[in-house]
Amino acid sequence: MVKLDLIKIQSIFEQRSPTSNKGNHGHALIIAGSKTKMGAAIICSKACLRAGVGLLSVSIPPTEKNSIFISIPEAMIELRKPKIDYSKFTVIAIGPGIGVTIKSALLVETLLSTYSNPIVFDADALTIFSNIIELVTKVPKRSILTPHIKEFDRLFGVHNSAEERIEKAKLKAKELECIIVLKNYQTIITDGIQIVENTTGNSGLAKGGSGDALTGIITSFLAQGYTSFHAAQLAVYLHGLAADITLETQSEESMLITDVIENLGKAFKKIESKT
Repeated sequence: MVKLDLIKIQSIFEQRSPTSNKGNHGHALIIAGSKTKMGAAIICSKACLRAGVGLLSVSIPPTEKNSIFISIPEAMIELRKPKIDYSKFTVIAIGPGIGVTIKSALLVETLLSTYSNPIVFDADALTIFSNIIELVTKVPKRSILTPHIKEFDRLFGVHNSAEERIEKAKLKAKELECIIVLKNYQTIITDGIQIVENTTGNSGLAKGGSGDALTGIITSFLAQGYTSFHAAQLAVYLHGLAADITLETQSEESMLITDVIENLGKAFKKIESKT
């Protein structure tokens, strides 16, 4: 198992070209939120933008559009409907706050049947997979699944130890030809060949919304052209590093995920620094 540290991250991270424009940094679509869970969509979207994506569209229920207009003016809106032209997006993420309903399951099924680029699956999308298990076998190659340990066990069976769960993650990543980000106090990333263990983060992240932010960051890096494995590693490390930086002004108890998102800039500066 490889430890994910600053030196490894600096070898992956690519400096942004000073002559680039928004078209050089990808157009992401985040399918998130529902009537009672718009916070998930907002957190995921803010994190995606803070991580450097060029353009961001958010697919939400039509009745909830004002929450995006007010909280994230930098994002564009795709009003949720049965058929969307997914071809214009560099990468798509689905799951945070979409709910586990017949409509949301149909949304996942439609996406799987019409989009062949890598997709980031999180939260309610993973629960839908566990309810309709054959769907997980249809994920596009190099997609990224981001389960916490309970979601992982619902998908792939109950495990008796962390070691057993990690080995199953490696096996399933190879079988599905995807990346699995197994979220825990020490998050594991595997492509089915390598297993990487993150070294950043603290218990301040043990709160609702942290996974939504991570999904946004992963999506951003994937849209910017990183490979799926590198995007996952960069995102997990940066997410944890921003949380560690947040301890300069907050405690692990008082930390909010919105505080962590606001410190992504400082985390980037630390990664970019060679001293």
